[in-house]
This record gives sequence, C-alpha cells and structure tokens, in this order.
Amino acid sequence: MDTNTKVMKVAVYGRVSMKNKGQEVSNQLDVLREFCGKMGYHIYQEYVDHESGGSSNRSAFNQMFADAAQRKFDLVLFWSLDRFSREGTRRTIFLLQQLDDCGVQYRSYTEQYIDSSGIFKDVIISLLSTLALQEKTRLADRVLCGLERARRNGRIGGRPRIPQEKIDRINNMKDQGMSLRRIAKELNIHHGTVTHYLNN
Repeated sequence: MDTNTKVMKVAVYGRVSMKNKGQEVSNQLDVLREFCGKMGYHIYQEYVDHESGGSSNRSAFNQMFADAAQRKFDLVLFWSLDRFSREGTRRTIFLLQQLDDCGVQYRSYTEQYIDSSGIFKDVIISLLSTLALQEKTRLADRVLCGLERARRNGRIGGRPRIPQEKIDRINNMKDQGMSLRRIAKELNIHHGTVTHYLNN
C-alpha cells in the first residue's frame, strides 16, 4: 500500500424513527461498517439518531454538521437519502450543499447515483435541483388552488369577506381620523383586515 495515499475519513450516519419499533439502526450500521472496510475507509465517527427525519433538529445530525464545518472527516455515508433527511427535496439539497460547501462529500449506500465523490457529482446536483424546483412549483400550484377555492366561497386572500356595511364603516371611521387599531377594536376585527379593506 502506498504510504502517501490519503485514507478517506468517513462519518457514518444512521437513523431510525422511534415510531418504527421494528427497525434497528444496527441493521444499517453493520452493512455500512462492512462497506467502509471493503473500500478502505477509516470510520471517524458514527452519528446515530432515533427520531424522525422530518426535522434537522436531531442531536447527532447537528453534531455531524458541526464536525463537518471543522473538516473532521472527508465523506458522510448514509444508508439512503430518506435516512439522511425527510424534509423535502429543497431542504435536503440545501443540506447536501452545506456539506459540499464544507468540502465534505456525501454518499448513499443504497442509491449509487447519490455520490458526490464520483464523476457524476454535477449531474446529481442538477437532478436534485430539478426535483426541488418541481416541488416548489407543486407547492405554489396548491396555494393558488386554495386561494381560488377561497374566492369562490366568498373569501379574499384567504380572509373571510366582511359585510359591505362594515367596509363602509371602516372607511368612514378612517376619514374621521381614527387609527387603524382603534377601528379594529371598535369593530372587533383584526387591524390587518382594516388595512385590507380601506378604500376597497
């Protein structure tokens, strides 16, 4: 073995949700350890969480990113992308890019195409970015659909439409010099609603 060859230091990340009592994180770790051995990787540390991947607020996950910022390892190895994060495509790609910004690579054991240490790194980022854009577009479509449904039901901008008589009172009270907050208090409505219907 060439003594000048740098050994890859790896952070192994494993996660199972507490809700899935039949799952054991050791099932992931055993395979990942064996893989590191075959690849000649040195395991710097194993980071393990027993909680939902729907939030980044996981103790081991946060510690891993803190260590990544200090370049304590070269690569993060995880079982699959949904073990790494279940926060949606946009958030997940942000987290992967954070690792990349720290100079740390990432690799999914079960999804061979998710491997920033390989030659297809730029393709991976492009693919995930496209998926993130589609997710953003779908979200925007759902919001527009909801607003349209609200309008059909007599709501404006998601707020219930108030009676025309009350709208007229808002404008009359404003013309008399009353503040928005006082108008809202007198009419028992939110001051944002007052602003929305002024001169409307």
